[in-house]
Amino acid sequence: MIHADARRTALERWLAAQLHDQRFGLTPASEDASFRRYWRVQLDDGRSSVAMDAPPDKEDCRPFVRVARMLREAGLNAPEVLAQDLDQGFLLLSDLGTRTYLQALSAANAAQLFGDATDALVRWQLATRPGELPPYDEALLRREMNLFPQWYIERHLHKTLSPEQKQSLDDTFRLLVQSALAQPAVYVHRDYMPRNLMVCDPNPGVLDFQDAVLGPITYDAVSLFRDAFVSWEEAQVLDWSVRYWERAKRAGLPVEPDFGEFWRAFEWMGLQRHLKVLGIFARINYRDGKPNYLEDTPRFMAYARSVAKRYAALAPLVRLLDEIE
Repeated sequence: MIHADARRTALERWLAAQLHDQRFGLTPASEDASFRRYWRVQLDDGRSSVAMDAPPDKEDCRPFVRVARMLREAGLNAPEVLAQDLDQGFLLLSDLGTRTYLQALSAANAAQLFGDATDALVRWQLATRPGELPPYDEALLRREMNLFPQWYIERHLHKTLSPEQKQSLDDTFRLLVQSALAQPAVYVHRDYMPRNLMVCDPNPGVLDFQDAVLGPITYDAVSLFRDAFVSWEEAQVLDWSVRYWERAKRAGLPVEPDFGEFWRAFEWMGLQRHLKVLGIFARINYRDGKPNYLEDTPRFMAYARSVAKRYAALAPLVRLLDEIE
């Protein structure tokens, strides 16, 4: 069959060779905020796998292949890379199913699902080895946060910050960077949230890990409990955070011995992420033509405001958010 989509045509040709000309069908497997596309490959005998199409001029498959191996070696359920063509940007992966945490979560099963996700996170962090992943350093932390003024404030809100406002925002960024870099460094998935976790056996299946780094120990926990697409009561977030902290301590991970100190670092790390994501969602809309993500920006603004209001040092950020909103 000839498709107007030249990359899909090339992918089908490649898959035919990998599958030794067995008959197969392709259906979209998931959406992605990047330029990657995923297709479910269904064979006539009922077996399925997942094909990744990552245009090599826009995406690099090598980190995905590498981190998938690291996750599996750490005992997590990440896709197995069954075949690869890095020059074309094609991967064939084992199929972790169709049911994400985001789709499955309910009040009845949240404790079990988040318990499994917490156990997997601790295993991932325990596998940490220096020199294996790029560092989540000051340059990267600042580059991420700068997406907030560039894309959310200037492009989305059409606001220009005054010199005083720019200084106030930079002062906040400096505090958040200091807090992040003061934390013990472990393996960080960097998008460990219900949308990227699959309900399967063993649970959870882990996806979208190609941007993994060596960074702050609270980052993945706050990504999991203060998610982009679903919110929980603060008491529930606090309870899950305590449970993660206790498991991490028992496992020998270098979390703060005082939970109050851990919680402050957790909240400030979440604020860095939420400011970043506000910028990313605006960029995805205006640069990439994907408007659906903007619908969740009020959730992130609410996260940012609630955290900033709890800490005197972050009061200037509250004033800035009042001014721009």
